[in-house]
Amino acid sequence: MNTSNGIKLSFLDKIGIPKTLVWGYFGILIFMMGDGLEIAWLSTYLQERGMSVEQTASLYTAYGVTVTIASFLSGVLAEAFGPRRIMFTGMITYIIGTSSFIAFGVNELNYGTMLLTYALRGFGYPLFAYSFMVWINYRSPKNKLGAAVGWFWFVFTGGLNVLGAYYSIWAIEHFGHIGTLWTSILWVCVGVFFAIIMNRDKLELKSSNMNTGAKLKELTKGFTILKREPKVALGGIVRTINTTSQFAFPIFLPIHMANYGISINTWLTMWGVIFASNIIFNVIFGIVGDKLGWRNTVIWFGGVTAGISTLLLFYIPIWTNGNLILVFLAGMFWGASLAGYVPLSALVPSLVKEDKGAAVSVLNLGAGLPVFIGPALVGLFYEPIGASGLIWMLAILYFISAILTVFIKLPTEAKAKEETQKIA
Repeated sequence: MNTSNGIKLSFLDKIGIPKTLVWGYFGILIFMMGDGLEIAWLSTYLQERGMSVEQTASLYTAYGVTVTIASFLSGVLAEAFGPRRIMFTGMITYIIGTSSFIAFGVNELNYGTMLLTYALRGFGYPLFAYSFMVWINYRSPKNKLGAAVGWFWFVFTGGLNVLGAYYSIWAIEHFGHIGTLWTSILWVCVGVFFAIIMNRDKLELKSSNMNTGAKLKELTKGFTILKREPKVALGGIVRTINTTSQFAFPIFLPIHMANYGISINTWLTMWGVIFASNIIFNVIFGIVGDKLGWRNTVIWFGGVTAGISTLLLFYIPIWTNGNLILVFLAGMFWGASLAGYVPLSALVPSLVKEDKGAAVSVLNLGAGLPVFIGPALVGLFYEPIGASGLIWMLAILYFISAILTVFIKLPTEAKAKEETQKIA
């Protein structure tokens, strides 16, 4: 019987999910399914209606700007005002942005309106999902934190890139593209019901009794921590590199795949398979990180492996003339490698004793920036260097992230190294 301080552990505690937050995890899964149902097909759909690759890249870039802002603010806002309140704010922003995007932008293909409303929509999911990450960091014991954040990325990615993709295949056939977009609001509301209403956990933070002025001062810690803790800043850079390709690929990789006989429906299926692999390894690498070390897991299973798998995902269709089995295997390998970065969500907040919300904000900034940087790289470099040039650029970034992670050491690791040097 496993116990902790004489207390019997539940099954959820054993696998790393704080049992008081189980409804929150489920709510994140459903919310992100609604949010991500168009991610793999919207670009192609808009291009079929007459928009260029550069225009769709700009649309995703505008969306990425607001995702980045909201991602950075989510951690410190959650710490200052409470995660539940900020998650509710994210829901309201999402609904307003999405309904306006569909009704006034996509229906009439009004590009200016689409840019503004899709950008507004971008504030929604970071405020909702990443605020929950602060909750997890305060509720999880340190020896299970890697697993707890692994499960967060399991439900986050499972909703965004797996359930969203597979649901879209069915929904587009029955409701059409516009109708499918409208159903996203329904799923988001269901996710909010579970994460905010069914989740009864009450998190009391030090900011709970602060006045408004003190809370606003708390927000500045998201910026000052970058100077006070340079290793936190390094963690933010590595987190940015982690998913840049994820947001670049949907814009240009379907075109590359089509050259080798891989249709858009097959691409959607593959995208779902890729992230089915990813969510499984989110949990695996969360547990591996707790056992083998968070930093080592990110270096080898993240950076190095992701660089190799990115190249394979591009070149396997060329080398095999679109052999689906090998292309799908390459995709699953790439999806698994993205999960190698999961321990960052445990490593970076553990660099500081206090202000974990500020550290999470830096990580969230790193999670939000790829939504902007990925499409921006495609918009800037697709014409001059082509798809192959973009692939090599992304692969090299992954290898750089492995090198940067070498320098992200926990205070205990640095102290142990100093003591070893003194003994020597």
